[in-house]
Amino acid sequence: MTAQVVDVFGAHEGRAAAVQRLSGSGMKRLDPEALGAHLGHLLRAARALCGSRESAEDLVQETAARVLSRPRLLRGEDERAYLMQALRNTFLSSRRTAARRPRVTTTLEELETADRSTAASPEEAVIAAQVFPAIARLPESFRLALVAVDVAGLSYREAARALGASEATVTSRLYRARQRVARELDPERFGDQ
Repeated sequence: MTAQVVDVFGAHEGRAAAVQRLSGSGMKRLDPEALGAHLGHLLRAARALCGSRESAEDLVQETAARVLSRPRLLRGEDERAYLMQALRNTFLSSRRTAARRPRVTTTLEELETADRSTAASPEEAVIAAQVFPAIARLPESFRLALVAVDVAGLSYREAARALGASEATVTSRLYRARQRVARELDPERFGDQ
């Protein structure tokens, strides 16, 4: 008796037929073990989106749980772009959900805590204390473009695909986002531009 599997297309067929069907379509399954190789990029991107280390860790954990909950198909070999898009979608879903909840007067994110992980590296401490909050205050379209390219390390083409925009739009948003962050970090130097 041959083993029957339910492939990602929902049909019952043998394992060999499912593998052949995937390879013939130009699609491949996301290897769950490959997720670990991208966690650093995801965490940096999430930190820029959320503005706090704790929220970023929660976002990456929720994204990983969603991605691993069922088999995922990728077009081509670009796992990082797929995972960045999944991170973005999880972030947006959580923001929509949070917007429907009543707001508390003081949240844990508003309390300032010592971040022991950045104590060893002063450069990272400056980024954590100034740059990431400045990125988090950007309008959503600018923030997503900046996170995709500068934080996650995607190319303009990959970022455009992940954000569902043209490369020119990503380039424009990225330029404006960088200008706003620079102006916020050094208003005397960039304030008149």
